[in-house]
Amino acid sequence: MHKLLVFFAPLLLIWPHDVADVSQMTDHVANYSFLSLGDSYTIGESVGEADRWSVQLAGLLRKEGISIDNPAIIARTGWTTAELQDAIKASGNQKTYSLVSLLIGVNNQYRGQSADRYRTEFRTLLQTAIHFAGGKASHVFVLSIPDWGASPFATGRDKAKIAQEIDLFNTIGKEECQKAHVAFVDITPLTRSAAGDVTQFASDGLHYSGKQMKQWAEQALPVAKKLMTQ
Repeated sequence: MHKLLVFFAPLLLIWPHDVADVSQMTDHVANYSFLSLGDSYTIGESVGEADRWSVQLAGLLRKEGISIDNPAIIARTGWTTAELQDAIKASGNQKTYSLVSLLIGVNNQYRGQSADRYRTEFRTLLQTAIHFAGGKASHVFVLSIPDWGASPFATGRDKAKIAQEIDLFNTIGKEECQKAHVAFVDITPLTRSAAGDVTQFASDGLHYSGKQMKQWAEQALPVAKKLMTQ
């Protein structure tokens, strides 16, 4: 029961009006803005702010000469697609961003929600992300759902079943991205390759370390760079 609380306990929510707190890591006025939407994998539960994958990605983009701020984040541990959509509505955020990322769905899978429901709600979130990008699908990208079955937390669970369900949800995500002309970045193999390496996981044994999330950022870098320069 304690571990279930670790999985679903809320940790942090950074609303768009709090973005200044995140972007203090930069020392200039950026030309581009970045919004990152998701759940615990987006906020990087149990790791420091600088280790979040989207913050690391912003840093990599700056090294490539793209003047982008650290991301505004709307995310919270335990959120499903529906809960993220509700939180976005509650935020009242009317801003547009140069780049928008979306990583969501593990809690839908964990709670046993149906694939059909995920498809419908994910499709709605994609349109929300596109809206945040000023209607430009070409400035939105999605990261696939990590396979938490490879984590120490999953010891004793049916890892094959978890992987099968994650794969189904990711197939849906990829299909919907293709329909919406949104880039899809597959980081799931990276999360599976982390199995057995404690340095790839945060102290809670479930979420990922900055070391693993750096790989996500590196995987997303060429896609994000292309989106920012086209």
